[in-house]
Amino acid sequence: MQLHKTWHTGRIGTSQVRHNRLTLLRQNYPLRFLAPAGIMLLVFFLLPTLVNFVLAFTNWSSFNPSISFNGFDNFAALFKNGMLLRDLRTTLVFAICEAFFQNVFGLALAVFLEEDTVQNKIARVLFFIPVLMSALAVGYVWQAILQPHGALNQLLGAISGRAISIAWLGSTTWTIVLVSAIQGWKWAGLAMIIYLAGLKTIDPEVLEAATVDGANSFQMFWKIKFPLLAPAVTFNAATALLGSMNGFDTIQAMTDGGPGGSTEIFNLFVWRTFGQGTYAQSTTMSLILFLVVMIMAVPVITYLRKREEKIL
Repeated sequence: MQLHKTWHTGRIGTSQVRHNRLTLLRQNYPLRFLAPAGIMLLVFFLLPTLVNFVLAFTNWSSFNPSISFNGFDNFAALFKNGMLLRDLRTTLVFAICEAFFQNVFGLALAVFLEEDTVQNKIARVLFFIPVLMSALAVGYVWQAILQPHGALNQLLGAISGRAISIAWLGSTTWTIVLVSAIQGWKWAGLAMIIYLAGLKTIDPEVLEAATVDGANSFQMFWKIKFPLLAPAVTFNAATALLGSMNGFDTIQAMTDGGPGGSTEIFNLFVWRTFGQGTYAQSTTMSLILFLVVMIMAVPVITYLRKREEKIL
């Protein structure tokens, strides 16, 4: 009798657990919410990426009537071409400079606009507007401003009282730095928001204690606020550096890779190669860029996270 009661109670308990699980699934429907995003990710990212990996080992081009595998011939041909390494180096310079400018501009804006005044709120919105603008539009606007007879030279000429026609985008050395500064300005509003969020999480009591101890504004920022912004620095530095490795539109609009190929980043090289009909080589280059970004991402994120753990 006791055994039958125990078995019956256990059976009811198991049924109740199953019923609760089914009820929870019916209430939350997690898979239904994830399915649209999962389908989009599969169709527009995972499948094209896999196809891209396969096509990199073929002779696919507008000059061949059929597609066949050719092993590592595309990789060998690209590494024999000096433009590949040159454009990779240019891309790295652009990415490092862009990440530097974006974080410096964003942090400066966050510090100066930290107080929640009406003026600061309006300024935050204004500085965030470039983030929402098309990168191509930003590039074309700045390209017009920096022309020898553009708005900047006219403004400088009006101030100095003489004609000025500086070719701002004509230097093979400094144009890449100027373009990366403009790209950093465009995305500085996003970095500003992240840094503002980090500043708002700092305990006011810590700042009050530093004030009582006689810390000035510079010491307050450098010794207290900046170290506590380590998670924000990690996020902004990693996203800016890795995101700018995939840059294309701003440079294409401003310089189209010039002067003399000094601003031709890797994606511009891929775009031109694809336009010439050598499709397999362009997919090979995009695969190489993917691997370079992955190789960079791991040590950069690891270093920043370790630094964050040491500080916090």
